[in-house]
Amino acid sequence: MNLTQLDSNYWVSPQITVEDVAEAKNQGFDTIVCNRPDGESDDQTPAVDIARAAADQGIKFVELPMRGPNYSKEQVDTLSSLLDSQQKILGYCRTGNRSSVLYRAVKGEG
Repeated sequence: MNLTQLDSNYWVSPQITVEDVAEAKNQGFDTIVCNRPDGESDDQTPAVDIARAAADQGIKFVELPMRGPNYSKEQVDTLSSLLDSQQKILGYCRTGNRSSVLYRAVKGEG
């Protein structure tokens, strides 16, 4: 996985695979947040597969799919609550950009 740390408990990544979920567990992640809608590309791992792998590893999985850089108040509120939990969180999308945009919105920078 190609991780970028944005906060003490929040990292972003490009699209992950089922195999990456086990690595996320080994790195101590408690929650995975998917910011990528299903069906953007043929080679994309569906969110349901990541969710199943996360459940198998005891990792919470949250879907907050974004279309481009657009986000809703509900998505901001949900990520804000997750960040407040102080759990170790991995957000992913196609490149990591949407996960970063949503984080900046939570921090009032978006």
